[in-house]
Amino acid sequence: SSSSSSSSSSSSNSTPTAEQVARWRADTPGLVAAGSVVHHRQLASGRQHSGHCTVLLARGGPLRWLRAGGVEPATAGCHLQPAGAHARLRYDEVALAESATLGWQLLFHSIPFEAGDYILTTHAEYASSYLAFLQARQRHRVHVHVIPHDRRTGRVCLSSLADLLAKHPVRLVSIAHVPTNGGLVQPAAEVGALCARHPRALFLLDACQTAGQLPLDVRALRCDMLTATGRKYLRAPRGTGFLYVRRETMLGQLGEPALLDLHGAQWGPSLDTYELRADARRFENWEASWALRLGLGEAVRYYLDEVRPGVAWQRIRQLATELRSRLSALAPRVQLRDLGGEEHRCGLVTLSVGGHESAEALKRLAAHLRSEHRINVSVSAASSTLLDMSERGLDAVLRASVHYYNTESELERFVAALQAFLRDR
Repeated sequence: SSSSSSSSSSSSNSTPTAEQVARWRADTPGLVAAGSVVHHRQLASGRQHSGHCTVLLARGGPLRWLRAGGVEPATAGCHLQPAGAHARLRYDEVALAESATLGWQLLFHSIPFEAGDYILTTHAEYASSYLAFLQARQRHRVHVHVIPHDRRTGRVCLSSLADLLAKHPVRLVSIAHVPTNGGLVQPAAEVGALCARHPRALFLLDACQTAGQLPLDVRALRCDMLTATGRKYLRAPRGTGFLYVRRETMLGQLGEPALLDLHGAQWGPSLDTYELRADARRFENWEASWALRLGLGEAVRYYLDEVRPGVAWQRIRQLATELRSRLSALAPRVQLRDLGGEEHRCGLVTLSVGGHESAEALKRLAAHLRSEHRINVSVSAASSTLLDMSERGLDAVLRASVHYYNTESELERFVAALQAFLRDR
């Protein structure tokens, strides 16, 4: 499925050459200079390339990405299909947001829940989303149900999902394409196919970790709604994101946006009436940072034209597989925590370090790697994915996410620094 790694074009999935990797690194300030930081913290923020600075000063060329308030960058960015594939995303199905979380909340709170409705989600759902489910349970008396999963792979059980859809009044199926605490890729296209058999069951896909990492095609995924950020694998500035909502879903199954201003609706024709915009931009507000949106547009252009989605995904998977292999050699002091087989994993690599399992201990380790070895990693605490982490008895995990601009020597440098840390303790 397009939610994992397939592509209709063999060239779009080709392994990048050394020259391509060198060019990507040269385009990224701070990667090639002496004493550069090794950046394995893509889920906090991918390293931005130099084009973001240039585009803010440019006149003409890059501005072609702005049309009617900056939607053009997101129209390209939301698709993220393999190079050469035909775009099948409608212009009026995309809106910009300041973050993936804001976009998600805007869509979620426009769903007209009724008492007795079911919300289905996964055991690795992100805290912000699950809090919204609990809020909806209090406000609308809906049921929140976690779809059973394969305890070996962590992937959602599709047969259980099919049974739940058949037996209960499901209003929403909401899943994180990739959870924040591990490299597992959920079978989003298969989930979408099951939801499509039940017209009242909406499918909301959180693609926060996947946009810019693996090729996405909303038609193949069959999602009603999708949200993503710009700051992670797309390498856009922080404070950028976008949402997609299928036109038929927006007009036929969603209520009004929870927040409206004069951008999302027009006052009139009478003094006590208003008319919503007919497109997805009803979810936008008038005030926005045009500089950040320009940066998002340039990041999307670079990803689609200079890197190409299939090439990026091939490179990221290759590096992640190699990093997991190198870390496995440090067992038992180091334990990989990514669920799923390698064919269902992505560029996010998570691990535990013996004797340093707590969140505070891992934060100290991350600070040590940054100060002593100039290596960026991050920590994901149990509070972000409480169901999954509680089930596995984990207080936190160390996240070392790789990007297409990382190199094999940087992986070696990270593993060597980890070895040195363990040797000294």
